[in-house]
Amino acid sequence: MQTLPLNMLRAFAAVYETGGVRSAARMLGVTHSAVSRLVRDLEAWIDTPIIERNKGQRLIRFTAAGEALGRDLVKSFSGIEEAIRSIREIHPPNAVTIETTPSFAARWLLPRLGDFEAEYPWIELSIIVDQRIGDPGERGADLAIRMGGGRSANPAGEPLMDDALYPVMSPSCWRALGMPSDISTLARGKLLHDRDPSASWAMWKERFGPDQLDVRAGPRFSSSDLVLRAAEQGLGIALARHRLVGDALATGALIRPFRDLALNLPAGIRMVFAQERRDRLAVGKTIGWLRAQAAEG
Repeated sequence: MQTLPLNMLRAFAAVYETGGVRSAARMLGVTHSAVSRLVRDLEAWIDTPIIERNKGQRLIRFTAAGEALGRDLVKSFSGIEEAIRSIREIHPPNAVTIETTPSFAARWLLPRLGDFEAEYPWIELSIIVDQRIGDPGERGADLAIRMGGGRSANPAGEPLMDDALYPVMSPSCWRALGMPSDISTLARGKLLHDRDPSASWAMWKERFGPDQLDVRAGPRFSSSDLVLRAAEQGLGIALARHRLVGDALATGALIRPFRDLALNLPAGIRMVFAQERRDRLAVGKTIGWLRAQAAEG
């Protein structure tokens, strides 16, 4: 097989990706004349024109062959770069990466990392946040912690801990509503909504009411953490996840007026593993520590 002219191919891929010779030259850190020469050499090598050259034409246009070649080259070089990046980012045997949601990372996991480091100082633990469902190994993680429950429960992985939902509000909001202890008061307050369908006010109303509660009204937030932050600022009433609100309740930033009412979410928080990495010692120790922390509450 004839050796591929990689310099020519990379130059044309840059032209196709950026839409111009000068912009491709800036991307590659060479002169635009060098890029033009490489593209012409590539056309001679494949004996096919890949760029249309019409007198007076200002914008670059590609022939049908150029379009097809450009698309494939950009995709191929992107794949090579990703493969090299993955190789460079391979961690040592004592490194563990956990993928989870921003809210779970901020409200549950980060406050416990000091204890983890004290117990396992030899493990290098990293946290990445990602909302996507899928194999955590595809994104470089050893395991993922996923939040679900209710109608959107995801059976993937294995249970880590149960969860529950209940209304919380700031002390100032509670006083403004007359220091209520009955859920009928919810109809007079402003509801704060989490876009997570497994933590919706509609689920709460269906189970506990009150019937006059308008679950359509109120601002929406993109994460459970933002909902709780808004509630802490006195902006309304949040339907909090039990596993995320503990510190705010302990410090008094939020209060739980209706203590006898909670919507249980069995196996509401789960672990999903990158199977090829689960047998590593550091990963196994991390999984055991997570289970112990979950059992403590």
